[in-house]
Amino acid sequence: MDQSLTLRSLAKMIDHSLLHPTLTDADILKGCEVARRYEVAAACVKPYAVPLCRASLAGSGVKVCSVIGFPHGNSTTAIKVAEAEQAIQDGAAEIDMVINIGKALGGDWYYVRAEIEAVNQTCVYNGAILKVIFETDYLQDMHILQLCRICSELGPAFIKTSTGYGFVKQSNGDYNYQGATEHVLSLMRRSSAPEVQIKAAGGVRTLDQLLNVRQLGVTRCGATATEAILDEARQRGIS
Repeated sequence: MDQSLTLRSLAKMIDHSLLHPTLTDADILKGCEVARRYEVAAACVKPYAVPLCRASLAGSGVKVCSVIGFPHGNSTTAIKVAEAEQAIQDGAAEIDMVINIGKALGGDWYYVRAEIEAVNQTCVYNGAILKVIFETDYLQDMHILQLCRICSELGPAFIKTSTGYGFVKQSNGDYNYQGATEHVLSLMRRSSAPEVQIKAAGGVRTLDQLLNVRQLGVTRCGATATEAILDEARQRGIS
């Protein structure tokens, strides 16, 4: 067995996701208790909930993460910068920002690069880290490759597959998403600088899925099924 595979190492791969629009403050506090009990890497919450989350997690080793331009990435760069500054001021140590997807699809890489650079600089200056969300279901491989090149040059802490809310109309008319597929994760890992870490989000719901993306070089995952994943790890004898 991989000697680095411990319950703690698995927990520290997880950002416990508390982002559904219907979550109440009571729901968020319950989620923060889960994050604290399992000692995950971070609890990821909507911007207004950062102070609530910070207070709930005080004294724990769990960081507060907030999302910016979420979930569609359409805010102006100035708003994304201001939103990041406010979240960090309120207590967020990590920022997950959605890129301007339409600009990427349109090939306006100057805009995309400038936006990522501005938000990353804001995070670094204020002592936080940035995770750049690509929303890969909307993109082709060529777009993902270019985003990986840009982020390798700019050096955000992480690049991230998805929001979990990037639903695409399927051939049968239903809306669904694939999220963190093996193909996309492998492409992101081999196309990015070694120091840029990969966060998988959208579809990692079981222990086997977490272990699989770990083998692909993923170091962080967004998950709502935190309890089920880590309870199963305990049951399998991972301690």
